[in-house]
Amino acid sequence: MIRDEQIEIPVDHRRIAGTMVRPTIAAPGILFVHGWAGNQDQYLSRARGIAALGCVCLTFDLHGHAETESDQDKVTREDNLRDIVAAYDKLAGQADVDAGAIGVIGSSYGGYLAAILTSLRPVRWLGLRVPALYKDHDWTVPKQQLNKRELAIYRRGPVCADENRALGACANFRGDVLIVESEFDDVVPHPVIVNYRDAFDRARSVTYRVIAGADHALSEPPWQEAYTSLLVNWAEELIIGARE
Repeated sequence: MIRDEQIEIPVDHRRIAGTMVRPTIAAPGILFVHGWAGNQDQYLSRARGIAALGCVCLTFDLHGHAETESDQDKVTREDNLRDIVAAYDKLAGQADVDAGAIGVIGSSYGGYLAAILTSLRPVRWLGLRVPALYKDHDWTVPKQQLNKRELAIYRRGPVCADENRALGACANFRGDVLIVESEFDDVVPHPVIVNYRDAFDRARSVTYRVIAGADHALSEPPWQEAYTSLLVNWAEELIIGARE
């Protein structure tokens, strides 16, 4: 049996909304992180699918999104990283969650921050769909104010793990990884994916998949279904398999 529980996650002086999707027995925990301009609803159906396999899943709205969208112009990566850390701690602190068996799944901006999270908290499984990449030097600049042209150029070239906080975290990650690329992604181009793949040289396993014909947002239902299938199969093989 699966049940949803609406929760609030305290972050400094504010709160962000979340939905805990859990089975009725103790299980691994899976945290879902949506992309920029997204919301937790984009992952709820997938969270329910993975919860049905025997995991406690948590989706949530990053600050500057959903009910706090009015703050989007001033939100920084540091703000949203704090959101993710707080959400992780909320999940890991649940009585029916194995704190030694936590997975994080993120898309685009959420994937980038999820990678950084692995340097701050124990993560056993890391799923990244079209993970974005940003320069370190403008970390405290509001996300909306980043130079888009400069960023696009940065994403077209090679970046080493010792030059980027997210890639550096990937280089030290020793768990299992899923990387999903969209074939025709004009936001996160192939060189970014190569940078992430190359960084995971210490991971226990790296699974890499490309969704044929897909764009960055997975704007067609078949692409959404393909991603859901990849995610659930990966979770069933690695996360659920680890319990057997």
